[in-house]
This record gives sequence, structure tokens and C-alpha cells, in this order.
Amino acid sequence: MHVLFVHQNFPAQFGQIANHLVQKHGWRCTFASRHEGEIEGIGRVLYEPRGGARAETNFCSRTFENQIWHSTALFDALRSRPDVQPDLIVGHSGMVSTLYLRELYDVPILNYFEFFYRTHDSDIDFRVDLPPCDTATLLRARTRNAMLLLDLENCDAGYAPTAFQQSQLPAEFRPKIRTIFDGIDTDFWKPIEQPNRRVAGIDIPSDHRVLTYVSRGMESMRGFDIFMQIADRVCRERRDVSVLVIGEDRIAYGGDARFTEGKTFKEWFLNKHAIDLSRIHFVGRVRPSELVNVFSLSDAHLYLTVPFTLSWSLFNAMSCGALAIGSDTAPVRELIEDGTNGLLVDFFQIDQWVERVLQALDDPTAFDSLRTSARQTILDSYTLPKCLDKMLTLYRELGVGVDADSSADS
Repeated sequence: MHVLFVHQNFPAQFGQIANHLVQKHGWRCTFASRHEGEIEGIGRVLYEPRGGARAETNFCSRTFENQIWHSTALFDALRSRPDVQPDLIVGHSGMVSTLYLRELYDVPILNYFEFFYRTHDSDIDFRVDLPPCDTATLLRARTRNAMLLLDLENCDAGYAPTAFQQSQLPAEFRPKIRTIFDGIDTDFWKPIEQPNRRVAGIDIPSDHRVLTYVSRGMESMRGFDIFMQIADRVCRERRDVSVLVIGEDRIAYGGDARFTEGKTFKEWFLNKHAIDLSRIHFVGRVRPSELVNVFSLSDAHLYLTVPFTLSWSLFNAMSCGALAIGSDTAPVRELIEDGTNGLLVDFFQIDQWVERVLQALDDPTAFDSLRTSARQTILDSYTLPKCLDKMLTLYRELGVGVDADSSADS
């Protein structure tokens, strides 16, 4: 059997499943993307768009214009590779679409749907405490779904990583979309009994409690500003607290740049608030192995998000037995049950956050049962083998046999 994976990046969400199919089932896997990268045993096809949206392109349709350029480049790259004859196409419905591949291959198409944009009761209007989106941004949000709608109609089936993300899709398409998470390698993401107190060159005093925050970028969608106010107050209350902030000083999601006046969101926030940074350490990106150490060292791990995609970092933290204190928003409620495997706090209620964090730092052992339950939640429902089994079941239902001998590869 031969699976063609499509994503503008490599390996993104598909690296684990592709490697599993090659190593465990003897399948052939090819990955089509724009960016270089290698995984042993997985074939590669690179595409390069020859154009994109320009200044004169309507602001509301620029995303769709760029997607068309990516998708036609993908089509051209695969048309020039007659050796690639898949039995199944699996594609991320984002920057590059599998739509045109119907003209090359008569095989099932399975799409991964990460997020469908809404203009109300959504990530766009959740942060009522910040400057609102301009009209053009609101209008663009509606047309940003254009390619997703085409893919929803075109695909034979699809999946979304969480029930919340699946629920954001139009009701008429939800019956053909499963909820299947990407999978956590719990043999890697697991607690370390004696974590190293030296993190990214920073020595954490042996008598200090550790408060942690992890995000791809420092932005309003992930509540960076709320976290900083919490951390500042906690540090003022206790002199024995060290704060570790993992992530890059950039805006990865959302439209913060519309009001930050050319600054990063971190710079913009710190210019407006007098935060004592003496025990708040910004360590940038760290290797996964060091992140395991950070989660194991953490006495309280804070995770905030508006109604948007749920970060892998929360799953990884819980798998490492961290005490996760999350925002009481729909994506987080899917993973954290308050008082059972973590704690939930209203996104905006800083006083409540500080109270919960101080309780956790006062007596960390009192929350050991939540830490244990957090890891058990991941073991019960989100391990890589369990998620891969669900994926293979879906493949089977599409008529692609998972028990085929490797000699049957295309």
C-alpha cells in the first residue's frame, strides 16, 4: 500500500503516522511538501509555488489566492512524478489543498481539518479587553474558509484532532469528519523522578517553586499577557518562586500586530506594565528532551487559550505529570476536568489564577492525585498507538487495507 501525505511543512502532523506505516506495516509513504526534511524510509516530493497574492489582491481573498498557487504547484510537481501512484491521499486542509489531485489519481482522499474560522463567539472576538478587529479582518475571516469548504465537499472523509475543532466545522459536513488526535509518545513524554534544575543555562535554586508557561509565540491568543500578570503577582507574594517561559518572542497566531505598533506582543505588553522580571526567565525554544525536564520540574504549569486549536504542549505537560492549570475555555475543558486531572480558571480572572497558583505552590504534594490523573488521561485516550489505531480503522473504512503485505506496495 502507498500513502501520499500532503502538507506545506514537513513532517508536521503526519510524521508519526507515516513512520508507523513504514516501520510497522511495511507500507510505502511519500510526503509532498514545500520544505526540505528527511525521515528514513519516507519518499519526498517538493513543490514550489511560482506566485502568490500581491498588494493589489483584495485583502479578503489573499489567503485563497496563496492556496491556489500552492495547490497548482503541488499538482505540477506530482504530475512530473509518474512513479508516485498512491492508494490513498492524506492532506492537511490549510495552505495547500488536495483538491486538484482528483485529476491525477482515482483514490480516496482523506483531509485533516485543523480550524474553521468564525467571526462571533470565537478566537476573533474573545479578547474583549484588547482593541477589536477591524472590518477588513472580520470580512477576511469568512473567506479564509473558502478552500476548507472545497476540501470538505471534495474529500471522502476527514478528521480533526479534537472534538472542539470538529464542532467548529459546518454542521452539514460534520458527519464525515472524525475526531482523531495526532498521538502522544508517552514513552518519551513521561515524568522524570529527579529533574535537572539547570534549564537552558539557568540555575533554579533548590528551594524554589517552579511556575511554567509554554507557547510557540508570546501572544494574546495564548494569554501571554494574562500569564505575565499572574506570574508577577505570584512572585511578589512569594520570594521562593522561579518562572520559566518557553517559546519565541513572536506572534504565531492572531492579529496582535494590528495594535502593537511594530513591536512584538511581548514588547508591547512590557512597555505598558511594570513587571519585575528578576525571577521570570525567558528561555526561548528548547529541545523536546529539555521540555520533558521542564514539565517534570514544574510545580504549576499554566496554559491559556482563546477558543482555538489546543496546543500539543498541554498534552505533553499532562503526559509528564505536570499540574496543569488551564483557562476555562471550550478547547481546554475537553482535556482538563476541574479538580480531577487539573484545574480550570476563568481566562480573565487574574485574582482567581493567583489564588489557585499560590495554593498549588503552598503544598505541591496535595495535588499529586491530579498529576497522576493527568498522565492517566493521556494514557487512556491520547497515546500514539491508540490514535494510530483509530487512524488505521478510518483507512480501512475507506477501502485501504491495513493488513496488506508489503509486497503489494504500489
